[in-house]
Amino acid sequence: MIKLGIDIFEKNLFKELKDQRIGLVAHPASATGTMRHTAEVLYENQDEGYHFNAILGPQHGFFGQTQDNMIEWEGFIHPDMNIPVFSLYGEHRKPTKEMLQDIDTLVFDLQDVGTRYYTFIWTMALCMEACAENSVKMIILDRPNPINGADLEGPVLEERFSSFVGLYPIPIRHGMTIGELGMLFNKEYDIKCELSVIRMEGWKREMYYDKTGLLWVLPSPNMPTLETAIVYPGICLLEATNISEGRGTTKPFEIIGAPFIHPADLARNLGNYELPGVKFRPLRFQPMFSKWQGEVCGGIQIHVINRQTFMPVLTGLCIIGAIKRMYPSSFAWRQPPYEYELEKSPFDVLTGNKWVKEMIDKGESPVEFQKLWENKLNKFKLIRKKYLLY
Repeated sequence: MIKLGIDIFEKNLFKELKDQRIGLVAHPASATGTMRHTAEVLYENQDEGYHFNAILGPQHGFFGQTQDNMIEWEGFIHPDMNIPVFSLYGEHRKPTKEMLQDIDTLVFDLQDVGTRYYTFIWTMALCMEACAENSVKMIILDRPNPINGADLEGPVLEERFSSFVGLYPIPIRHGMTIGELGMLFNKEYDIKCELSVIRMEGWKREMYYDKTGLLWVLPSPNMPTLETAIVYPGICLLEATNISEGRGTTKPFEIIGAPFIHPADLARNLGNYELPGVKFRPLRFQPMFSKWQGEVCGGIQIHVINRQTFMPVLTGLCIIGAIKRMYPSSFAWRQPPYEYELEKSPFDVLTGNKWVKEMIDKGESPVEFQKLWENKLNKFKLIRKKYLLY
């Protein structure tokens, strides 16, 4: 079993935090390799000379209590620790001066899933900005990229499409750990945060999460398994359409569909793309909440049969392109607003550009899109290389 940043940090905990007032950014997956929550570790060892004063929680809540996407939550007093838990997904996305007023060092320990629009990395960036502005140190406890730290895919975000699902120009699948991203953001975008990263021990870039020896803890309610995380970089794009991305089922992001889709026809059409590492099984399902709640949908289940060749972003774009071509009068793009973006298309906000949607609307094959994002992706790889810790 690898050692996480929190496992390494705990060894030197008291030396690092001596005489400090501590805050923690955490969620349900903020756990040691032995399943002790990071908040418990900090709370139970205060007699060593530091003060644990506050918790800050990201999207979906500190307890992972907000089920659906973009549901905000309010802060509260922790029922056992009697310290404030501040929401970073409510009135504020960025820590305020008041949240940080009793904090000298902010410890950041969130499990990311390796995809640009998974918001925890942007919570980190905003925490770094707030710490720089308020003379607060920040420590990132590193964790694995669960879908490996070697593979990259998808278009690099264009800065005019910056939002809370993509603040800086990185590709959809970035191939970095959360600590590496923190270092990149801090240096490349001149945040000037007094930052340190506690590295893991034993993690290798090619590892998927199930090769680490660690137990999977849901980082958010609709990320129940590693298999979900593997398909997420592409299937999350369906959030910006009227196609169900499987929320309200037991297989979110692995099951997709809508009432107007004929399952066998869609599976057959997708087979024509000859996409690597994946099979599509026709099925029908009934979401219990979210899009098409209570209605029987036709669709597919996405079965990844070879992780090494599977391309989640390309697969997601091919699914959208196929459905739009097959059902032009029923398919629809989601309309604004989306994550405080009042005018831009939600799909453009997710892809980080206008050209992908325009090409799908023209009937272009998504298989050709790779050539168009390759140049910027290669440039990002050169920047990324400077911050790799493993």
